[in-house]
Amino acid sequence: MIQSNMAPQGMVVTPHHLASESALAVLREGGNAIEAMVAAASTIAVVYPHMNGLGGDGFWLVVPPQGAPVAIDASGAAGSLAGASFYQGMTRIPHRGPKAALTVAGTVSGWSDALNLSRELGGGALPLTRLLRDAIRYAADGMPVTASQAAATAAMAHELADQPGFAALFMPDGAPPRPGSRFTQPALADTLSELCEYGLESFYRGPLAQRLAQGMAQLEMPVMLEDLQRHRARRRAPLHLAHQHGDIYNLAPPTQGLVSLAILGITDSLEMAQADEVQTVHRIVEATKKAFALRDRYITDPLHMREEMQALLESGLLAETARQLDLTRAAPWGGGRGPGDTVWLGVMDSSGMAVSFIQSIYHEFGSGVVLPDTGIVWQNRGAAFSLEPNHLLTLLPGKQPFHTLNPAAARLKDGRVMVYGAMGGDGQPQTQAAIFTRHVIQGMALQEAVSAPRWLLGRTWGQASDSLKLEGRFHADTLAQLRALGHEVETLPDFSEAVGHAGAIVRHTNGMLEGAFDPRSNGSAAGF
Repeated sequence: MIQSNMAPQGMVVTPHHLASESALAVLREGGNAIEAMVAAASTIAVVYPHMNGLGGDGFWLVVPPQGAPVAIDASGAAGSLAGASFYQGMTRIPHRGPKAALTVAGTVSGWSDALNLSRELGGGALPLTRLLRDAIRYAADGMPVTASQAAATAAMAHELADQPGFAALFMPDGAPPRPGSRFTQPALADTLSELCEYGLESFYRGPLAQRLAQGMAQLEMPVMLEDLQRHRARRRAPLHLAHQHGDIYNLAPPTQGLVSLAILGITDSLEMAQADEVQTVHRIVEATKKAFALRDRYITDPLHMREEMQALLESGLLAETARQLDLTRAAPWGGGRGPGDTVWLGVMDSSGMAVSFIQSIYHEFGSGVVLPDTGIVWQNRGAAFSLEPNHLLTLLPGKQPFHTLNPAAARLKDGRVMVYGAMGGDGQPQTQAAIFTRHVIQGMALQEAVSAPRWLLGRTWGQASDSLKLEGRFHADTLAQLRALGHEVETLPDFSEAVGHAGAIVRHTNGMLEGAFDPRSNGSAAGF
């Protein structure tokens, strides 16, 4: 039997159980959801290093007990040297190496601004040394390598082993580590300790920033000290969808939060409560194709956009799009943006505060570049830019890249509050739609909704196909009927990382907190 975990005082869901326990310990000591999330975020940066880290970006969606939700965009822009001339002779930005490490890492700025928000909301002020304590310990003393990290290292070794610093850190014995072996990151432990001593802002404006810039120059990355110093996390109003079941929130551009809301907005007109499994998948997939088309038409750095995405959500376009869907036949589509590795984490505390959070270095191990003497793997998010001069995503110095990252939250009409999300590039909005539809609309139990077989429209690692991929646990009749509807169906393993690591927390009207984690991950739902 599949059961959710429930608790009265606090609940944490992450894709790594050690990160869940770091956050739970902070909640037990009186910290609020934001402080607990910083603890979880720092720990998971250490124990899931192929998925995320200090060299990546982050996005926060904070839902206070009362008042409007607050979004924090902690993503970095392209470096000052990242112009067309830097990539002269290339047709696209590489996914690995120093030329892929072209944007400022915003994650740490997000931790800093979230803690500022915590104080503004009247929260406690646990010292940073306490919040980063577990992360420092796991980096210095070691933690067990997950099967996910071992598999990712083995699969990507051919393109990462020669990147600066990668093999020395991630393949210290000359080969990918074995699951369960001890993995230490002493340089990262020193970096985290330095942040405790000088403050999180020292990552951008302090001694650490100076060392980061020196390493970047040494590796001929296009990011400079001035780019670090210029960077600030940004607070933005989240996008909002008025759904028949409540208010759903997600992140504004440069993220694809619009896609997640658009899918649910389109399917809101399609009587999803009565849909069987085949029609649930079919309708969400067809809505996904339409939502991706909106994304690819509009989403880029918000400073380079003319259209207002909130106005689009309120325009009636989604209802009109729903009327155009063919419930008897799959529409053709042009393809997606491909895979990406990320971690989604959720926390709710006893005060009523809820946090939905995502942290990422984009592809597995990001650019593969480890900055000297820091233990920091730098992201390759800038590979989302285009080198075509008139493209929506044209690379420009100081421009934010497109982001697949989008943590979600909902205030439901029945009084419940929900935070939910997933990793996985193009799969994130699809998984969010699956969980929300199954749990909120169709009444499936929360843990069952997360554990149930999922699908992915688009590419996974190592595949060029943009087919509809379904986990092997779907019934053969479901696969056959989807093929009959015109879908190009392929099957994945029964529990596949390709469909992402998802999670969700629900606060019930009696105050009880229910958490569900993804069995495809190393995660847990921990409460007290």
